[in-house]
Amino acid sequence: MQAVILAAGEGKRVRPLTRSRPKALIPVANRPIIEYVIEALLKNGIRDIIVVAGYRKEQVIRFLNQLEVPVEVVIQQKQLGTAHALKCAESKITGDFLVLPGDNYIDPHSIARIAGQSNAMLVREHPNPSNFGVVMLQDGYVTEIVEKPEHAQSLMVSTGIYSLKKEIFSYIRGNDLTDAIAAMIQQGTPVRGVPADDWQDAIFAWDLLKMNRRLLHQVSPGREGVTSRQAIISGVVHIGKGSTIGPNTVISGPVVIGNDCTIGPNCCILPNTSIGSRVTIEPFTLIEDSLIMDDTAIGSHSRIVNSVIGERCMLADHTSASISTGLMEIEGSAIRSEFGAILGDSVVSGPFSTFRNSILGNNVTIEGQSRITSRIIPDGSMVV
Repeated sequence: MQAVILAAGEGKRVRPLTRSRPKALIPVANRPIIEYVIEALLKNGIRDIIVVAGYRKEQVIRFLNQLEVPVEVVIQQKQLGTAHALKCAESKITGDFLVLPGDNYIDPHSIARIAGQSNAMLVREHPNPSNFGVVMLQDGYVTEIVEKPEHAQSLMVSTGIYSLKKEIFSYIRGNDLTDAIAAMIQQGTPVRGVPADDWQDAIFAWDLLKMNRRLLHQVSPGREGVTSRQAIISGVVHIGKGSTIGPNTVISGPVVIGNDCTIGPNCCILPNTSIGSRVTIEPFTLIEDSLIMDDTAIGSHSRIVNSVIGERCMLADHTSASISTGLMEIEGSAIRSEFGAILGDSVVSGPFSTFRNSILGNNVTIEGQSRITSRIIPDGSMVV
């Protein structure tokens, strides 16, 4: 069986993290999201994989070329929608096939449930169904799909994962694959709704924290770096090659730390934290329930909680990012949010900076002793 992974989109609602990378390549638990999708397919014996790339396609191609399994790449020149992306791969499809988004986590068992079925979709209940295609079911079959309704009549949503026949292409009229599925149903072709065991999407940047918590439970323990005898490590913790853990540092898993990091001494890394490669954490700093990307440095006596920190950020000493609830205006809509800070790439902040429920764009500079609460700071800004 073939599989088509749609990884051409940017993921605009996850900005600023997708300004410099497609959403499918955002590292969660130190692995790009699309890698989990490919791994789930391989565990089901599906090796004929096509990836549709578009936005920042060179990065996607570079990543796929590093994999041991060969993956065929198709380019969507303009990001016009999921149906358009699928049509870009039409000439490569020879029979029944799976369609999967490259920026959602899906577990192998759920793929096993749907693989081989004719015309089926994976569905799952979600507390915020209006962000998805809401699915109406009757006797296990889909009767209606309503894309992102203002008032959802059901908690059941489409995961965007389908098992389809090539006939689906005859139903594509626009750019949205959901519309093609709906047209197929209206014309009498039954589409089965198959419950997914485990599926997660990150609609907004702070949703990555929930995905990070989930995927950290897949981490295998290991200590490839150098750990001080005075460090205290408990739970499932993986420490990469070349990383050093200073004395009196406490690490409570699940935690993953990449290669060539410098942690401590006297730091505290609490559960549900992923730290990328070449990251420096200065002494007396606490990090909890956060996702820290590559080449970032966090100064001493800092406290980073419930936050996503992009690549190459330089946070001075006594930086604080703590969880708070507020409203974020995302694509013209007011969205309730609860997190510490979302920092894009190459953010620089001075000492004693405080962030609560705030999003900072790429290349933002924050002078010391700034307090930023429930704000979105655009790319390239300077806050004085």
